[in-house]
Amino acid sequence: MLRAGVEEGASVQGHVRVERGHKRVRVYFGGELVADTIHPLLVWEKPYYPAYYFPAGDVSLDLLSADGGVVHSPSRGDAHTFTVRAGGREVAAAALRFGDSPFAEIRDTVRFDWDAMDAWFEEDEEVFTHPRDPYTRVDILSSSRHVRIEVDGVTIAESTKPTLLFETRLPPRCYLPKAHVHMDVLEPSETVTHCPVQGRGRVLVGPSG
Repeated sequence: MLRAGVEEGASVQGHVRVERGHKRVRVYFGGELVADTIHPLLVWEKPYYPAYYFPAGDVSLDLLSADGGVVHSPSRGDAHTFTVRAGGREVAAAALRFGDSPFAEIRDTVRFDWDAMDAWFEEDEEVFTHPRDPYTRVDILSSSRHVRIEVDGVTIAESTKPTLLFETRLPPRCYLPKAHVHMDVLEPSETVTHCPVQGRGRVLVGPSG
């Protein structure tokens, strides 16, 4: 049975959605494999993208130790926090277990703080920033459109060979060959962007700043 556009096997309660994932997901810390599963749970704690929850049996529990902390979620209940220790390093409260959650699916799972870990992989590809949303499609297409970018009357870039990125619910984005960009009028800023598909990028600013 389908409910409100949610596939069978998913559950929705409050503002949280829980669904079975199908990718192999791994997480590393301190040079050690902390978790490795082919049965991840995708939990939409916020509407924009999900978080990964690992079945406890697929987690190296010997690398986790309870540190006495408790985190409360109005929808998921109380979670006990765990310090992760591996490779001579440690990070406190980097793992959560919602043992008494109203969501039965997540009671025997472990959630890791994304930024506290060193690396995440979906299958054999490293993923950045947060898990990819399985309901977001990304198409990257070569184009012959004529694109010219100006700032305060100064041409920053011009090309007939742009690459266009189309992503569900977002406006198209345009990428130009570096050789078609006047790099001499641009300089790096302190602003850094993060994306699970494109990775990490630094924002360049033009003549007007």
